Amino acid sequence: MNHIVVALIAFLCVFGSALVGSYLRAVLPQHHLSDESTSVVKLATGMIATMAALVLGLLVSSAKGSFDTTNGEIVHSAVDIVRLDRVLAKYGPETREIREQLKRNTAASIALLASGDPALLARMTGPQAIAKLEGFQSQVESLSPHNAAQSQLQAKALQIVDEVFTARWLALLQEKSSIPVPLLVVLVVWLAIIFGTFGLFAPRNGTTITVLVMGALSTAGAIFMILEMNTPLDGVIRVSLEPMRGALAILGQ
Repeated sequence: MNHIVVALIAFLCVFGSALVGSYLRAVLPQHHLSDESTSVVKLATGMIATMAALVLGLLVSSAKGSFDTTNGEIVHSAVDIVRLDRVLAKYGPETREIREQLKRNTAASIALLASGDPALLARMTGPQAIAKLEGFQSQVESLSPHNAAQSQLQAKALQIVDEVFTARWLALLQEKSSIPVPLLVVLVVWLAIIFGTFGLFAPRNGTTITVLVMGALSTAGAIFMILEMNTPLDGVIRVSLEPMRGALAILGQ
């Protein structure tokens, strides 16, 4: 589901709960709003608010970790691609075709990542993409070293190829992770309960309604940010591809 839609649903649930609480304030008997009742509700709400804050903090931390991991793998891949190109250049002129293929593969990967289209990103884990990667690796393996130096360079190139593929798969599979839906539902329910009590005990006027709207927007915005950072290759909040573009500019020199 689109992250904006999820955030909008969360906003409607939270703010709608506040409006329900405000309505109940007007229809409930006065003894339900006595000081003793208010104290109990505040204690229960405080406990729920603490749990919601902990879960929200954990989700933000987890999403930020996913985002940072993917960003680190993008940078790591860019560095390794440049290293691979330089190792192949040192091997000799017989690697010219492999280096050109490396540049074409890198440009194609950047184009797919820059699209931000989940359907196109899915192609990077498809059979055709896997066959293309294995074909490139086979090209490096098929080199015939003529001396010890070229043998060492070939071994180093194969090691870097393996590192590039590992970073690639880690970044792509990280994109497929998601926030558990039950956890997200429970979080929204907790927030709705909290805002419902806000509406129950707050007088109905322009100031309180404005504050409740801003609070509901803030919580919905936090949920939107969590979902966006948890999918760092597409959406509004995405990792920068500048390291990959910088590496592409260096390839073949």
